[in-house]
Amino acid sequence: MLPEFRNEPFTDFDDPENARRMEEALDRVRGELGRTYPMVIGAKEEKLADTFDSVNPAEPLQVIGRFPNGGAEHADRAIEAAEGAFESWRRVPAAERARYLVDAAAAMRERKFDLAALMVFEVSKSWAEADGDVAEAIDFAEYYARQMLRLAEGAETSEWPGEDNRMVYIPLGVTAVIPPWNFPLAIMAGMTLAALVAGNTVVLKPAEQAPTIAAWFVDIMRELGLPDGVLNFVTGPGEVVGERMVDHPRTRVVAFTGSKAVGTRIYERAARVHPGQKWLKRAVLEMGGKDALVVDETADLDAAAASIVASAFGFQGQKCSACSRAILVEDVYDEVAEKVVSRARELRVGDPSNAGSFMGAVIDDEAFEKIKGYIAIGKEEGRLLLGGDATEPSDGYFVEPTVIGEVAPDARLAQEEVFGPVLALIKAADYEDALRIANSTEFGLTGGVFSDDRDRLERAREDFHVGNLYLNRKITGALVGVQPFGGFNMSGTDSKAGGPDYLLLFTQPKTISERVD
Repeated sequence: MLPEFRNEPFTDFDDPENARRMEEALDRVRGELGRTYPMVIGAKEEKLADTFDSVNPAEPLQVIGRFPNGGAEHADRAIEAAEGAFESWRRVPAAERARYLVDAAAAMRERKFDLAALMVFEVSKSWAEADGDVAEAIDFAEYYARQMLRLAEGAETSEWPGEDNRMVYIPLGVTAVIPPWNFPLAIMAGMTLAALVAGNTVVLKPAEQAPTIAAWFVDIMRELGLPDGVLNFVTGPGEVVGERMVDHPRTRVVAFTGSKAVGTRIYERAARVHPGQKWLKRAVLEMGGKDALVVDETADLDAAAASIVASAFGFQGQKCSACSRAILVEDVYDEVAEKVVSRARELRVGDPSNAGSFMGAVIDDEAFEKIKGYIAIGKEEGRLLLGGDATEPSDGYFVEPTVIGEVAPDARLAQEEVFGPVLALIKAADYEDALRIANSTEFGLTGGVFSDDRDRLERAREDFHVGNLYLNRKITGALVGVQPFGGFNMSGTDSKAGGPDYLLLFTQPKTISERVD
């Protein structure tokens, strides 16, 4: 029997001992950079002469790891290996599968500083952001282990004379896991472990910008003795390897987190029935947002401004939950705008391996150019209040926290996902107008309201159409088990990761009725 679930505590880096341990981990991980990693298909490690590099966004000439540039044939063989392992893995008792997750959590906890240090280098996370990523991965492992034990008990059914009726949850089969680069350990591990503990086998294709942390995670699972073929690891272009994983007739589930453009493409492709396919594939999609924080005239304006800045610029705004719109009623617009700009101006941008850096670099040159393009659009659509500058790409993909005021609700900057440190300030006539503006995009992931008016907060509970609504607090930082996470509309299938319903997405219910005399 496992003890009650508790979220993994965050590391206090103000403690000199923890700061020392992080510095030591950064030094250790520096010595590991530049290694070449194999794919893992069944029991076999595979290297190719054709490779691609994962690089440090803050220092683009620094190679983090080299990986095989796999193709469709590698996806095919990985799916075949996963299908071969499924027959035995699905019969492993749920308690034994859950034990793998508990052991994985212990292994990640033991290596917490090294895992965080790797993400500092590979995706330019600050110390705190990297530590939070590891903590969330540990939480997913611990939480899903316990949820599987609950699910293994089956569902309650009504009694009927002369019959024994039961409903049980059985695994689906081969699961294609396609995670994002922004939470390269937490989301990747969460989707993978959910599928595994439910009795499915997995083909994991990490994001091309962050494969090294995924390779380390796969090594952990192999060290724990996970049977060959249960977790397969393939690398290569998403449009080649990923699409083949989605299209393959033996793939049963596709779990994806990423952009709307890719998510909708996967949704369409997964709906097609290919020759030899005996099922309708299940798609678990979390895609993105254009998230808003509403502030009315009754709110604590200092707390609102602090939450806007934290939500907008944490991890360079590269969170699907990030605040990209601050919708301010006109009575307090100027005051809140001034407070936001003042706080954002104090944020330190720089190499995240330095303890004092709040923001690192954005993920790659494509993101860098896209964000600069949206800043240019914002300057035309509104008024630049802060930032707008970027470094030369060769010196790292650094973009200053940028605030653009007087943005119209229907402007591109108010409607399109930027996925970077760019905040649009939008003026609303009143609270009703602010809610209307908040709901005016095609997304519906996170949102928040700062107000001291109970009726308005209750109105938001009913009418603010997002999957995760936050009242009088920041809109990022959902905790596993506390705030199950997932959104509406073009933000995805509202899968509610880290919640009690999530494992159901990786199972199918089977009703069994037996006549008894």
